[in-house]
Amino acid sequence: MENLQGKYALITGAGRGLGKATALAFAQEGINVAITGRNESKLIETVKEIEAYGVKATYKVFDIANYDEVEAAIAELNTEFGKFDILVNNAGIAAFGSLLDMDPKTWVDIVNTNLLGTYFVTKAVLPQLIEKNEGDIINVSSTAGVNGAATTSAYSASKFGVIGLSDSLMREVRKNNIRVCTLMPSTIASDMSKELKLTDGDPDKVLQPEDFAELIVANLKLPRRAMLKSASLWSTNP
Repeated sequence: MENLQGKYALITGAGRGLGKATALAFAQEGINVAITGRNESKLIETVKEIEAYGVKATYKVFDIANYDEVEAAIAELNTEFGKFDILVNNAGIAAFGSLLDMDPKTWVDIVNTNLLGTYFVTKAVLPQLIEKNEGDIINVSSTAGVNGAATTSAYSASKFGVIGLSDSLMREVRKNNIRVCTLMPSTIASDMSKELKLTDGDPDKVLQPEDFAELIVANLKLPRRAMLKSASLWSTNP
């Protein structure tokens, strides 16, 4: 079983929902956590909750779809906070509508955030994992990245892309003892799901963020060459 105590993690989109639940689950394991997001007040609240577990915590507000901002923020975090052992690419946005009805800017924004954002943050963090010759990259995709549906063209395209990126990256970095895992949950009772009315008014009927965060932690604790697969988690490991 892997020892997570004292490791350093970066989680994007962690001011609320699955990202926040994962950050708190990591803190309970003794992992120092840096979080990112767009709502500074939410990030500050989450950092305080993380610190209550006796670990280091900090946050940065930046646009993950802007590589210059990503690169500068990661460099600042490495100097002020520490170099990372674990990266969770969780940040994402969603909107639904037919291909003809959806505004092109919205379509592009979804792909830029969900796919290019994952690529940009990974590109900025990966060199330090290679230097350590060990690490974990966890990319949050979706069941919408496995099967498309009417009105999900932008979201599905972005999440299909995350799966392809993850699979290719795994084959590149397994020689560096770096695990690359792709999470593919269905609807989680997150703030975004509630805002998009995906929980049918009853969030208890869908997966809870805290439950899925426990699954992420469980996967990190597996021996480095173990492979965990389920309907909601596909893990590709060295």
